[in-house]
Amino acid sequence: IDSDKGSSDSDNIITVHYHEKPPYYVTGDFGVYGLCAERATHIFQSADIRFKWQKTPAPRQLDIIRSNKSRDCGIGWYKNPEREKFAKYSLPFYQDSYVVALKLASSHKEIVSGKPIKELLSNPELTFLLKSGYSYGQFVDNSIALFSPKRIVTTLEPIGMLKMIYLKRADYFFISEDEAESIIKISGFSESEFDLIKFSDMPEGNKRHLIFSNRIEDETIEKINAAIRLYKYDKTIPKNSFKIEVKN
Repeated sequence: IDSDKGSSDSDNIITVHYHEKPPYYVTGDFGVYGLCAERATHIFQSADIRFKWQKTPAPRQLDIIRSNKSRDCGIGWYKNPEREKFAKYSLPFYQDSYVVALKLASSHKEIVSGKPIKELLSNPELTFLLKSGYSYGQFVDNSIALFSPKRIVTTLEPIGMLKMIYLKRADYFFISEDEAESIIKISGFSESEFDLIKFSDMPEGNKRHLIFSNRIEDETIEKINAAIRLYKYDKTIPKNSFKIEVKN
């Protein structure tokens, strides 16, 4: 995908980049849908801001926004200091369920819910599966840095990571509870084959933002923020037919 072929500044359309990540963003017969995608559609439409969807790998999204060559937005990103150096953020528009660890049910039965995260990360017998360039939110990121678990780094998407756990190439990875339940259902595995480990010290779910290239005006982002503020009080998605343009 060539970001330079995106919308020019003159037409004011914002290209909203997403990647396939059930249940948050999914491409269907009638456009892009999912827990985050439908909220974003409603927010842009409420703010009366023209936009179009473009499917873009997650690391490439950050490169495009960092380059600041066009009017670009990434959907559903966590806030962290590194990204704040080059991107503008909206208010949070979605909050994840709690982060859990996903493991194979038949392995390491001593790993159970209800303990602090350090019990897992400091276990030298376990191999952590880490997605390259991914943030799990401040608490988990800081805990990984502090305890420095034995790890395998992968560029696979969550379903591929699930298969690695199933094949015992690693022992666990972190994921939100909603996403874990979704990927197990669509992967063809049985839910009984995996355990979701919950932690006693895990804070509430991470908040997701829209992030923008610096070319997007502050006034435009404030319109989006105003729509987000209103949306907090009406979580229902309108049943109208969204005018979504998908550019693959």
